[in-house]
Amino acid sequence: DEYNERYIYFFFFGVVANFKTRSSLFQRRSACNTRTMINFLELRIERVLSLLVAVYLLVIPSCDSFVSPQAVLHHGPSTTATLRMAGGEGGETEWAKALYESSGDAVAEFEKEMKMKGLSKGNDSGDPKMTANSNLIQWLTAEGEVYMSEQSTWGEAPHPMVISTETKDEITNESSGRGLLARRDISDGDKLLSIPLKLCLTKKAAREALGKDIIQSGMNEYLAIALHLVHEKFLIGEKSAWKQYIDVLPLVQEVNPTFTWSDEDLAFLEGSPVIAATKSLQMKLTREYNDLLGGEDGLIAKYPDRFPAETFTQENWLWAFTMLFSRAIRLRSLQQGETLALVPYADLINHSPFSQAYIDARQSGDWLFKTGEEEIILFADRAYRRMEQIYISYGQKSNAELLLLYGFAVERNPFNSVDVTVSINPLTSSFVKELKDDSLEVDPLGEEKLEFIRRSGRENTVDFPCYADRYPVELLEYLRLMQMTEDDTRGKPLSDFDYSRTISEANEAAVLTSVVIAVSRQLSKYPQTEEDDATIIKDKPLFGFLSYNQRMAVRHRRNEKRLLKRTIAALERQMQQQGLDMDGLSRADGSTLGKLLAGDERRYGMKQKTALEDRLEKLGLPVDLK
Repeated sequence: DEYNERYIYFFFFGVVANFKTRSSLFQRRSACNTRTMINFLELRIERVLSLLVAVYLLVIPSCDSFVSPQAVLHHGPSTTATLRMAGGEGGETEWAKALYESSGDAVAEFEKEMKMKGLSKGNDSGDPKMTANSNLIQWLTAEGEVYMSEQSTWGEAPHPMVISTETKDEITNESSGRGLLARRDISDGDKLLSIPLKLCLTKKAAREALGKDIIQSGMNEYLAIALHLVHEKFLIGEKSAWKQYIDVLPLVQEVNPTFTWSDEDLAFLEGSPVIAATKSLQMKLTREYNDLLGGEDGLIAKYPDRFPAETFTQENWLWAFTMLFSRAIRLRSLQQGETLALVPYADLINHSPFSQAYIDARQSGDWLFKTGEEEIILFADRAYRRMEQIYISYGQKSNAELLLLYGFAVERNPFNSVDVTVSINPLTSSFVKELKDDSLEVDPLGEEKLEFIRRSGRENTVDFPCYADRYPVELLEYLRLMQMTEDDTRGKPLSDFDYSRTISEANEAAVLTSVVIAVSRQLSKYPQTEEDDATIIKDKPLFGFLSYNQRMAVRHRRNEKRLLKRTIAALERQMQQQGLDMDGLSRADGSTLGKLLAGDERRYGMKQKTALEDRLEKLGLPVDLK
């Protein structure tokens, strides 16, 4: 036909041009001068242009319609046969072979892979999750004009991600629900998504939906959005403007934060500080529900038509907060200040503590023209391969916080920590009398210590997070104060000393010993040892018999024990290296300069303070003598 005739003509034209190029180069090979190089470049350009024309006519068979490369390649038997026979290794028509491979079989294989993973629009399995995914994409396109196509268009690159209905933790192989995968190779810095702020569930949207009389300006954002969520999902349902988004939100059982666990599952966390945090959050959510909805003056009693009791139940309230705690994003770069938001599509991305990507907001438009509206934006923090899962960071969160609010924990979490309670009651005269123990001596600095920590806004019982090999400076400052003796002060007030520095050898030894005792006490609260947990995890049949929550609990409590044991080992090693495990250690004897011990300069980034520096600091002079 006419199309094939044109293809053959221009293909022949390209081959002739290439032949001319080779002949010319052969004839002029001995003349290595400037003119030869110019001719070489001109002939090369001629060759490239002719081949581009041939490719153009291969892809576009007519001027008034466009057919994708895949459609052209399967246009008819004669076309396919021509391409399969075209050229060979190193042949002049190798481009034809490459074009066929890149837009024919490879595309088909990609589509097949997408369908197998439940990612393709063409999947007809009837899976409700895949249907919900497709509906969400259509809603984003229709309501927010979000470009979600895998095809490029004028000014828009193909959308780089695709929804997966099921993802897995790379280490534990546990399910992590929906996620977003790379549709194609992604480069560091590529834009991954932009979602209009108007599609997000915020306090402002809640006020518009429920009225300013209900969502008043002083209401907490979490409470406002929780009311809105229950209203949209359970009250108006099919009529909700966010129906397609709400349909992809998981059930409580699919998220499983610890505040929704049964007592049987929580028993697997015995000894862990997570239990106390879980009980506290459960009571808080119940109290907030009763105060806002269920009490005598609650919204259910005041407005039974707008807030029916059968809809605004504690069960639905719990679901709403499960969604908020596990998916809400704090947007900090909005024009009107920061706000809490549920961001459709973006909240499908899973967490990695190693990711440096964060979701935030900006004004819509480009650098020259701004629309006045705002959008949620995300850029890739690294390169991704095709079909690799995309990650963002939810923040530097410990496993206890992740398990409590998000329903999962991360193996090898660099921000993991365990809260350790440190409580030191100064032996004041009144406290000694209360204890009725004649062997105890009254601390002459006891009253002054209590007054000092009251002025500092602290209590004598404090929870501090301990990490695998470090602990907060605030913990050391608190303990240095509480371990002060008259031999350290020599009549000087406690306020004269700098507790961010080592006070004396004896004081520091007492401080580190106190931390070891506190960490050891926390470790003793677990009914099982770390070795017991390791044995359970290694027993695959037994471990698989446990529920998801119970498996998460066993892993979590084991990691806490490992962290605490490493902390004790690090403290004991530090005491040995600094010579603090010996007798006859020195006291400050009234010196407020402190004492620099071995390793302090590297550990705390400080040098020995001089008397002049000490005087200047007390005068408040901004002089750096370091």
